Amino acid sequence: MIVSESKSFHENISSILPKSEFFPVFHAYSGGEARRLLLELPADILIVDSPLPDEHGAMFAESFADMNIGILLLVKSELYDETASKTEESGIVTLPKPNSPELFFAAIRMLAALSFRLQKMETKNRTLQEKMQDIRTVNRAKWLLIEKLKMSESDAHRHIEKLAMDSRLSKREAAEEIIERYS
Repeated sequence: MIVSESKSFHENISSILPKSEFFPVFHAYSGGEARRLLLELPADILIVDSPLPDEHGAMFAESFADMNIGILLLVKSELYDETASKTEESGIVTLPKPNSPELFFAAIRMLAALSFRLQKMETKNRTLQEKMQDIRTVNRAKWLLIEKLKMSESDAHRHIEKLAMDSRLSKREAAEEIIERYS
């Protein structure tokens, strides 16, 4: 997504980006419009041409730093050093403007690689979170069996595994049934 109040900026950037790799390209002319669009549309890379008509570009970019998207902030060359030092801790790539198409495209390539890597890490994190929740659920069910049916921990574990196997459920689903039954 390109965020700039300049229509010519949108056109120039869109023409630089190869359609085979960067499509579709969404455009917003203000921070508010970009916020609305980002709620509805997926974006891997956010290009912010600062200043924006309704808010400071750096503050706008930082508000999206926690999302798993690559952010490129373009600022006037006289503001570059100060802005870059403030935004780099948030993982925002900052470039002075004007700059060369080669430098700009290299930054976009870096952001594309970073965005891909962040998405992989997010998927891995989500998988680990699900596994941890599975373990918590099974443990809760085990402790209910120990408490309510006076089973040993190993017997409770075997009971959950057998229920899962006999019912063709995952251990977590079997544990959830036990929790529902004995809570």
